[in-house]
Amino acid sequence: MILHAGLIAAFGPGGWRGVLIEGPSGAGKSDLALRALGHGFRLVADDRVLIWQSGGALYGRAPDALAGRLEVRGLDVVTEPAIPYCRIGLCVGLGAPERIPEPAWKAYLGLSLPLIILSPLESSAPAKLARALQHLGGRAEGAYQDGRAAVDPPRPGGDSR
Repeated sequence: MILHAGLIAAFGPGGWRGVLIEGPSGAGKSDLALRALGHGFRLVADDRVLIWQSGGALYGRAPDALAGRLEVRGLDVVTEPAIPYCRIGLCVGLGAPERIPEPAWKAYLGLSLPLIILSPLESSAPAKLARALQHLGGRAEGAYQDGRAAVDPPRPGGDSR
């Protein structure tokens, strides 16, 4: 499945873990990805992301024609060192976030991922991504850690009980 999105990743326990960034054209997906690269993230894909499921996890990569390329609006499409693929642990929607949101999830190919909403142009957005990935997307099935969720999260495979 191909998504109109960006995918960046951070290295942590268990290897590379990705953040899928979704939003309409011009919303700031590539800008957020570019700023996150300066905070220790690596590019996986910009503009289009191929996703697939394997072993109860969601993975993503860039289409071959876009691999290692990042659109920097107002400059050009630039070459950026990229990792070939990663496991996706978190989904980010672009918009106006709530002050303290309820836990949210988004399903892809029958798997549920934690979802957060961020304002992409806030200077703190890359730091929020890193923190969210660590705390929300850190477990194998992307479940909230340390009892953060007030309700039981959906299980891998799309079973919402």
